[in-house]
Amino acid sequence: MTGINPRESGDDRGVTPQHPAVEHILKYFTCDHLKGDLRVVALAFQTLARQVAERAPANPETTVALRKLLEAKDAAVRAVL
Repeated sequence: MTGINPRESGDDRGVTPQHPAVEHILKYFTCDHLKGDLRVVALAFQTLARQVAERAPANPETTVALRKLLEAKDAAVRAVL
């Protein structure tokens, strides 16, 4: 699976549709292009982003939470460089 959304793999069993803003931000959590320690760090954020997107209600605060998580992921990956 290249993204973190189960629908990208064609397996949409039990997956509820997400708000377009959530769908949009989730694509920035992919880490397939990273290697080594960078990937390990990014993968933890990818997992958490997926959990937030699946469990939090579809409202503006969920989008804010994911955006701030993305900022934290970017900073963590840069810290490993």
